[in-house]
Amino acid sequence: MAEIGLFDLHPGDPAPRFSLPDVEGVPRTLEEFQGSPYLLVVFWCNHCPYVQAWEQRMIDLATEYQPRGVQVVLINANDGVAYPDDRMSAMVERARLKHYPFPYLRDESQAVAHAYGARVTPHPMLFGPDRRLLFQGRIDDRHDAPERVQHRYLREALDAVLAGKPVAAAELPVLGCSVKWKP
Repeated sequence: MAEIGLFDLHPGDPAPRFSLPDVEGVPRTLEEFQGSPYLLVVFWCNHCPYVQAWEQRMIDLATEYQPRGVQVVLINANDGVAYPDDRMSAMVERARLKHYPFPYLRDESQAVAHAYGARVTPHPMLFGPDRRLLFQGRIDDRHDAPERVQHRYLREALDAVLAGKPVAAAELPVLGCSVKWKP
């Protein structure tokens, strides 16, 4: 487990460009999501217990907010050799099994994760219409007990930007499994 509050990108910084394959093998780019006013990029994986704990909440969030102009995109950059559960074939199966309502992309080179400064999985980053960072932090305050959540940080950030208001806490420490970098 890692809880990290030091970031490479900060509110106002632009989203780095990317071109990554999704679980169907289709290359997806930052530019193709311009049709949505807001872009939520979440560094993700299959094996992390934090991701697994927050997985249904992320699916629910996407289902609720995508019709309101928030495109959710998950990116898995973990070393698939050291962590076979994070290989593309396992990603395909996970997305199918869980009926992911969002693109799930593979960052095999880890260049995109480095450009975004991904620290953990999950690491959500919300970008505005100009694709500048508005929020990064954790999904909520209780990965382990959804029924005891008191602070829904990501939902609060989404509600604020959709209401045309600034995000009260634009940077919060992220909590999860460290990104599994290649040697």
